[in-house]
Amino acid sequence: MRVGLIVTCLVDLMRPGVGFAALELLESAGCEVTVPAKQTCCGQPGWNSGDRGSARALAMKLLDEFSDCDYVVAPSGSCAGMVKVHYADVFKDDEYQLARAKKLAARTHELTDFLVNILKIERVPGTFAGTVTYHDSCSGLRELGVKAQPRALLAMVPGLRLAEMSESETCCGFGGSFAIKFGDISAQMAAAKCAHIRASGASAVVLGDLGCMLNIEGRLRKEGDTTTQVLHIAEVLAGRK
Repeated sequence: MRVGLIVTCLVDLMRPGVGFAALELLESAGCEVTVPAKQTCCGQPGWNSGDRGSARALAMKLLDEFSDCDYVVAPSGSCAGMVKVHYADVFKDDEYQLARAKKLAARTHELTDFLVNILKIERVPGTFAGTVTYHDSCSGLRELGVKAQPRALLAMVPGLRLAEMSESETCCGFGGSFAIKFGDISAQMAAAKCAHIRASGASAVVLGDLGCMLNIEGRLRKEGDTTTQVLHIAEVLAGRK
């Protein structure tokens, strides 16, 4: 099985260890993983901001880079959602590229969904001594139905206890450009999310999108919380936290 790994822009630039953790998880499950060296962006930021030209160009580049893979996986619900859900709109006026986009979309998965529903793994390499809580990132949850999958995987981690926070499905306030355009509202949403994290009693919050991770960690540190860990689920599952 040849699996293409979309590293994602934020992972590549801000927390490359997440990409290596995803790679380790896929390889440990027996996948032949390819990581196109010149991959860049899926086009989501441009698409969400109305820059249709740049979004289309980047989407076309991704189609070319991953078209020969049996599956495509991203450690991000938002990037996987862009390919699976929004590429159909990007190429709606181009019959040929739309057909290619639909074929790729059918083979594209968010990481935890792929591990659970395609690979059907029964064990993970990592261990974790302590209690974590889980934040459901908006795109993964609402566009792709990622909810039970990460929890099923966390249940496989020796030593880990999951304590659900209140309003785990409520947005953390990031939302890409939303956090820039509506900074005050975003900050209040992030503060509310951090309050729920602390109330859970967990020593770490785990999630599946780096944008949410950066937003939540930034708010925790700004509020003086220097101890609560903010971890991508790939890091926990692979034992790279």
